[in-house]
Amino acid sequence: MIEQLLQFAQNHPLLVGAFVALLVALIVMETMRGNHGVSVSEATRLVNREEGVFIDIRDSKEFKAGHIAGAVNVPSAQLTSATTPLDKYKERPVIVVCKHGQTAGPLVARLEKDGFKQAVKLKGGMGQWQADSLPVVTR
Repeated sequence: MIEQLLQFAQNHPLLVGAFVALLVALIVMETMRGNHGVSVSEATRLVNREEGVFIDIRDSKEFKAGHIAGAVNVPSAQLTSATTPLDKYKERPVIVVCKHGQTAGPLVARLEKDGFKQAVKLKGGMGQWQADSLPVVTR
């Protein structure tokens, strides 16, 4: 198997070079996307001990189906236009929660640019929260 891989690399250096370049670009982009994630236990500590707040960026239908107790629902569409709904939380830890922890990163980077000193994302999002069997509020 390894011999075949090496032979392929020797026969197709442009393809292998393009693959390596894309892989490096992907790693760099993921690093720049705001990979400031915290675990569920760390997020809980931030809320309980440092008066942090969960900001749930999912749409209101998903939010009503189940969310973290005390979370504030600000759909991501509202965050991209202006952060004014969140300005009162600038000095507190802000934990951004999305569905699976994928879309929160760029919004955390935007919040940091807008002066939020302690903005982080929840690793794994609501999916991880529910997988850890933590309480969810439904309305």
